[in-house]
Amino acid sequence: MDLAAWSPDTPRRLSVAKVLALTACGIGVILISSALLGVYDAQILSQAFFFAVVAIAVDLQWGYTGILSWGQSAFFGIGVYGVAIASAHYGGGAPIAILGATIAAALAAFVAGGAGWLSFWDGAPPFFVAIVTFAIPVVFTQVILSGGTYTGASSGLPFPTPNLAPWQWYRISGCLLVLVAIAAYVFTKSDAGRILVAIRENEDRCRYLGIRTARWKIGLMAACAVLSAVAGTLYAEYATVAATSYGDFVFGTELVIWTALGGRGTLIGPILGTIFINYISAVLGGSLPFLWLLIIGLIFVFVVIYLPSGFYPFLQQWASRRLPIPGRPFRGLLSSPQPEASGRPAGTDTRSLSPSLPAARGSMPRALAERAVVLHIREVQKSYGSLHVLRNISFDIHRGEVVGIVGPNGAGKTTLVRCISDGREYSAGDIAVSGRSTRSLSAQECVSLGVGRKFQTPSVFDALSVADCLHIARSFRKPPSLWRSGSHLALPLPALRIAELTGLFSQLHVPASHLAHGTKQALELAMVLALEPTILLLDEPTAGLTRAERTAVGSLLAVLAKEHNISVLLIEHDVDFVRTVCDRLVVLHMGEILLDGTVSDVVESEVVRSVYLGEAVGGT
Repeated sequence: MDLAAWSPDTPRRLSVAKVLALTACGIGVILISSALLGVYDAQILSQAFFFAVVAIAVDLQWGYTGILSWGQSAFFGIGVYGVAIASAHYGGGAPIAILGATIAAALAAFVAGGAGWLSFWDGAPPFFVAIVTFAIPVVFTQVILSGGTYTGASSGLPFPTPNLAPWQWYRISGCLLVLVAIAAYVFTKSDAGRILVAIRENEDRCRYLGIRTARWKIGLMAACAVLSAVAGTLYAEYATVAATSYGDFVFGTELVIWTALGGRGTLIGPILGTIFINYISAVLGGSLPFLWLLIIGLIFVFVVIYLPSGFYPFLQQWASRRLPIPGRPFRGLLSSPQPEASGRPAGTDTRSLSPSLPAARGSMPRALAERAVVLHIREVQKSYGSLHVLRNISFDIHRGEVVGIVGPNGAGKTTLVRCISDGREYSAGDIAVSGRSTRSLSAQECVSLGVGRKFQTPSVFDALSVADCLHIARSFRKPPSLWRSGSHLALPLPALRIAELTGLFSQLHVPASHLAHGTKQALELAMVLALEPTILLLDEPTAGLTRAERTAVGSLLAVLAKEHNISVLLIEHDVDFVRTVCDRLVVLHMGEILLDGTVSDVVESEVVRSVYLGEAVGGT
């Protein structure tokens, strides 16, 4: 089959011409509207534009990555006071202001990076970042109030600023918002933007695809802190005075509310929400000074109850029902990667897979014993306090060997898989992959050694398309771009074959959440094989599948082992399936190995038959 016929290009790709056109249109609107506004409107909207830049930073973290940060106001305040202190105490002028702004941005990045380091260590609960960032505005406010005349304390800190007209500030703030919004839009449509959404959707799956999620989140927090600090430095020049209200917890909460009202995860929603609320608040604050807060509160309650996704997604759905947009064709080029230094063959062979199940493999071939050991397990133990889940587990898996792990529920099968795929899981003993110990290695580091893990329940990224899921899986081999979206889906041959046999190529544009259970299983397996693993860990891959689907899975495993020399460790309760597919079976009971031998040895064992597998084996 011709690879180009599969055509899985993603519609996310942005052209330079489109980006430039959007930028020109946005700046044009700002310049034209500046001539039509009065002084009061220009002042209110200028402030709203600066705040909207910070709302974009909140949305990149909360809407796209799932990081709810209450501390974005503090980074804005750091920018405000960086310029104010530099200009008030060390002389006016542009050079001093720029130096203050630079120091403020660096300080904001440092504080955000430290907060991220405290929040995103492996095993940290999701709410931890909210607790840490909750404290940042509080600390910021206390530092400013304790600064006396140096920071202005509660009275504020005035400083010399450039004498610009309201319309000039409107143009500066508006153009800044347009540039930041376009840059954020390009970023969210890039390969890196896909990874942020993947982290939000399924961070565990990302870790087992080799993505260092903590680094991504810390880096994003630092970058958004710098963005907020830059907005703060310019706003300080506009406001002519620095006050604690620009960095306190109240302002941080308002940013979260504005983002939620507009619609998080949309970019345009938080911008519109911030501008609308600030403008309405200014108008109502003058005409209804005692009621405007109540009105804003009622609007927020209405949105939370009836429009939980925010105003902008609701308007999008309303418009799509009345103005349907024709679907865009899913075009592009599918190719296989070039041979790498490791000597792996390029995935250019597109021969079809046979749907028939291979013959039973009742004994280990002699040549198999002479192959290199891929997985070496010695005296592995796993304990939770006084509870011993695994005791002295020892066995080897050779290259191209399919080993089944069987045993009753609670025997420790899934725990063993966790220990192999994450070196921090086992309590004692040693596990080595291709001769390298995994002790104390994270799941991401184990992936770099060649470990690929498929979970029992299909673990994919529901909000992303099939093509996007496969792109993310390949990001381990190809670093993602921060501003481009890859137009080629390059997969190794094993992943290509699975995608071909299971029909994934005809559903590349379909969201993963819309796939059937069996197709999700195939997608996850293709994602894991896109890592080019040397050892594949499968936890009940046939659970919930039909007989035909189980047959197809068995055929795939045989091909992976025979033709691609991928070692497979398989947990499965279907004895008919494992006896047909596996070279060897390891029986676990109460966390210990009861028997390790060929399929025929295990199936014919009276101890296994009577005590652990019962009638399931007896009836085969």
